[in-house]
Amino acid sequence: MADSKPLPSLDGDPVAAEAWLRDVFEIIVDEAIRKGTRASEKVCEWKEPEELKSLLDLELQSHGETQEKILERCRAVIHYSVKTGHPRFFNQLFSGLDPHALAGRIITESLNTSQYTYEIAPVFVLMEEEVLKKLRALVGWSSGDGVFCPGGSISNMYAMNLARYQRYPDCKQRGLRALPPLAIFTSKECHYSVNKGAAFLGLGTDSVRVVKADERGKMIPKDLERQISLAEAKGAVPFLVSATSGTTVLGAFDPLNAIADVCQRHGLWLHVDAAWGGSVLLSQTHRHLLDGIQRADSVAWNPHKLLGAGLQCSALLLQDTSNLLKRCHESQARYLFQQDKFYDVALDTGDKVVQCGRRVDCLKLWLLWKAQGRQGLEQRINRAFALSQYLVEEIKKREGFELVMEPEFVNVCFWFVPPSLRGKQESLDYSQRLSQVAPVLKERMVKAGSMMIGYQPHGAWGNFFRVIVVNPMLTHTDIDFLLDELERLGQDL
Repeated sequence: MADSKPLPSLDGDPVAAEAWLRDVFEIIVDEAIRKGTRASEKVCEWKEPEELKSLLDLELQSHGETQEKILERCRAVIHYSVKTGHPRFFNQLFSGLDPHALAGRIITESLNTSQYTYEIAPVFVLMEEEVLKKLRALVGWSSGDGVFCPGGSISNMYAMNLARYQRYPDCKQRGLRALPPLAIFTSKECHYSVNKGAAFLGLGTDSVRVVKADERGKMIPKDLERQISLAEAKGAVPFLVSATSGTTVLGAFDPLNAIADVCQRHGLWLHVDAAWGGSVLLSQTHRHLLDGIQRADSVAWNPHKLLGAGLQCSALLLQDTSNLLKRCHESQARYLFQQDKFYDVALDTGDKVVQCGRRVDCLKLWLLWKAQGRQGLEQRINRAFALSQYLVEEIKKREGFELVMEPEFVNVCFWFVPPSLRGKQESLDYSQRLSQVAPVLKERMVKAGSMMIGYQPHGAWGNFFRVIVVNPMLTHTDIDFLLDELERLGQDL
């Protein structure tokens, strides 16, 4: 393979293209997989924006570069990116690198098809329905509908749109003029996509009524009832309650049975945002956290989070069997969804969604499940719970660490109290000074490349760390390192 040959010359030369791709795959294996999951390597090779722009040479030119140069660029892209598969990456609700799920993503990208008709994606149309059927069964439904969406936020927006359409089907044609003022109810701990969805669908963020949560971050059903009455008194029409199973910060699970009782009394659509916590349904030990989810009308569930299926893998599940999903969204494009095809056109699922082109998101989960089996996936979840409890117990043993609360999920929230603040809780500026600690330590750890942990303020609490214990590669050694590293980085504060 001639390094001086420009990349565009690979067009029409399958032998050269295959050889070049093998070189790319070797770089991926070396940089992203081998080094990217090795604890001795950095989570990220941090560079300031201007320096990184210079190192990557991001400007697009009129002439192509040599194959050798493009390979160098592939390596640089991986080298300077955050390694989310690294065992010291605790920053997001996803972490780790499952080889079977990765294989599914590689195959999906290689085939480059769209999930809208059976003729163009026969394997994946059948596979998606089988995977969705399995997820619905875990929720507790023997029938229903569903679709994979580009993320949990979009899944939540779909549920909102479906609930509105079911109540006021004329809105599909007549738009907002067909609607009275509507009211959505959700906890103050909900995901921000509820507000975004209300804005995107033209309902406005004022239509979202915020229900109080208790000290653990769970929606209070009694206040939900009160908010519904207040909305009705002001002339609004309640139509949807969005409960949360696994809140983003505290990892709280709303009391679904009590919320379902309220929805049943008032005839409201119950949506459960289980994007984060849905995978707990696979665990016989912990699935009680989602008791009552089978009473929901719709559920959002992201297997790319706790199950480690890889971005993106987000399912919207429906209990409905009336083809509501298609009736709400179909446009019957005649060039794509012809009704006189030579196979069963019910297999053309593309009109269920607002997208046209839709990537295949089921294969990575299907391969992961085939490899692990339900028992293997259950063990993965139970192990995450066990490791998070190990972290909690270690925090309790160490001076300078203070839990925000006992977690019920794998979100472990705590403060690191540096030496200069220990024993000074009664000082007037204690909370303010403690709140400044996490940002400083975050900068130090990221620039050192040793690990990555998220932090945030929450309500009246100043900045605290939120460690997400989800990577299946994690060991007690990694948990111990996390605490040791915080002590090392904060010893002079």
